[in-house]
Amino acid sequence: MSATENKSDLINVDLKTGRVVIRLRPDIAPLAAERIRTLAAEGFYDNTPFHRVIQGFMAQGGDPTGTGTSGSKLPDLKAEFTRAAKFERGTMGMARTMNPDSANSQFFIMFEPSPHLDGQYTIVGQVIEGMDHIDQIKRGAGQSGMVQDPDRIIKMRPADAEA
Repeated sequence: MSATENKSDLINVDLKTGRVVIRLRPDIAPLAAERIRTLAAEGFYDNTPFHRVIQGFMAQGGDPTGTGTSGSKLPDLKAEFTRAAKFERGTMGMARTMNPDSANSQFFIMFEPSPHLDGQYTIVGQVIEGMDHIDQIKRGAGQSGMVQDPDRIIKMRPADAEA
């Protein structure tokens, strides 16, 4: 079965405006794809905010504290940078600190292509349905893009874990 047909690589993200489907990319980021899948299966992402949202750039979530400084209890991941995929509209990348090996649970989804990120951040997935719902996420203010009263993920689960 090819990766495009493997339901275990699909993640359903329910937002207030509707469902987003993300296809994980274990072919280029096996560690990050497994992390997202594991945390989604545990319900880790449920009710977490999109705490940093920058118009024309990206929406970032995956931090239960909503501060951008926290993650899961699991250890940080080794960087899985590639030039085999690019940061295009709908690309899901792993957020990190200045340390390349610091990705944990936070991720971001691109509103627009951002070639300056190519090879600098781990690409973990691609939105394949519902990008219009990503486009409706409440934007933040200023250069930091921090959002007051942010939109939240209602529920995020692997597609094959749902009835």
